[in-house]
Amino acid sequence: MVDGKTDWRQTLPRRLAVIDAVAVVSAISVAHLTRFGADASVPLFTRGDHIEFNYTTFGIVTGLAWIAALKIWNSRDIKILGAGSEEYKRVCASSLALFGAIAILSYALRIETARGYVGVALPLGLLLLLLGRWTFRRRLLYRRGQGHYTRRLLLVGHPGAVNHLANSLRLAPGAGYLPVGAAIPSSTEPESLASLSVPMLVSDHSVHSITHVIDSEGIDAVAISAGSDLQPTAVRQLGWELQAREVSLIMAPALTDVAGPRIHTQPIAGLPLIHVATPKLEGLQAASKRAFDLMSAAVGLLLLSPVFIAVALSIMSHDKGPAIFHQERVGKDGRTFRMYKFRSMVVDAEKRLDELSNLSEGNGVLFKLKADPRVTKIGAFIRRYSIDELPQLWNVLIGDMSLVGPRPPLPAEVAVYEEYVDRRLMVKPGITGLWQVSGRSDLSWDDSVRLDLYYVENWSLTQDLLILAKTAKAVIGKDGAY
Repeated sequence: MVDGKTDWRQTLPRRLAVIDAVAVVSAISVAHLTRFGADASVPLFTRGDHIEFNYTTFGIVTGLAWIAALKIWNSRDIKILGAGSEEYKRVCASSLALFGAIAILSYALRIETARGYVGVALPLGLLLLLLGRWTFRRRLLYRRGQGHYTRRLLLVGHPGAVNHLANSLRLAPGAGYLPVGAAIPSSTEPESLASLSVPMLVSDHSVHSITHVIDSEGIDAVAISAGSDLQPTAVRQLGWELQAREVSLIMAPALTDVAGPRIHTQPIAGLPLIHVATPKLEGLQAASKRAFDLMSAAVGLLLLSPVFIAVALSIMSHDKGPAIFHQERVGKDGRTFRMYKFRSMVVDAEKRLDELSNLSEGNGVLFKLKADPRVTKIGAFIRRYSIDELPQLWNVLIGDMSLVGPRPPLPAEVAVYEEYVDRRLMVKPGITGLWQVSGRSDLSWDDSVRLDLYYVENWSLTQDLLILAKTAKAVIGKDGAY
């Protein structure tokens, strides 16, 4: 990768185009070799005794069309590189659209395209494209973490909204936005200005003042957040000025922890109205989640039964105590249930809790102690790799828990919940969740609550699958496990 403010916006897409081309050519070449061997003149269709079109030509045309489709779908747009799933969605959409068009043309023209050829080229090509994008993204995230390949961002709005947006963007460096300054309303009280986390570059919201700072500071994007006193006509005028300068305009509404599927934009009378759907987990969605839980828990219990036996015997041989520890937890809709774990502490651990309570290193609500003297030797090992959680597969099987969900709270925690925190209880607690893949025991209480509420508000089966995949990485990394 090449650094440089003036050329990285062109350099990154070009390099990504090369990676895409290599993936496409590789997939088509493997498909041809797999189906036809090294023969370069296999006919696709003939007219009389003459070959009108062969698979070598077809492969070249398909490859060029595939690369063009990735371009047409803007899969290399710098605004989507490095963060979110939109980049991968566009790669998949463009690829499927291309091969769908090939299938339609083949049917309409009555051309017998070899199914084995397409059956190799499409899945292999998608796999290579996504793998190439993932590898490219890892490198891009690393460089952006060092401050390279970022877009200089001017934040427009009230100090509170500006701070929230700036802090959120700092937590997601992969998005590639670098907040460098703020434009604050002239009516803002001096006390509010003292809390600004970015320099104030503009002391009013006039279009002229904002464009002057854009030119002088080399701003790449402008984000208008809550508290801006820009009138609709001024926003439109600012948009024209930014377009002339090739500077992006971003509208950042006062919506937090709302995922894309719940947001729908509806233009009415020239106004882009944003609809936010009410979160629901019922009907077909609830049935699909329960079916996935049942199947996974049953298979997991069956396949892991040797591990269960080995761990249970190790625990019991250590101090002759029981292998399974159970504890009352609060589940969906506030119903209590008995949660099972492999015992990782001494038998009288609960009785010794009071003498250690003042040593807690947890988040203020949960008791956590990195060097807890009650943890046994075998217990430290199974905790490190989250093996102690495996008996909860039984809780999933009988319907008390889900594979993925909020962390199962203790009744004492629920008793001190603040307003709205009990929304965590709208869904079943999970063996793993966003809290597990985002820091585990190292999270603050506020962060734990925020992640749990985000999960409840934006549940999807796709998100569950992603969390399960990330859980394996978190467990192997052992971050926050104690």
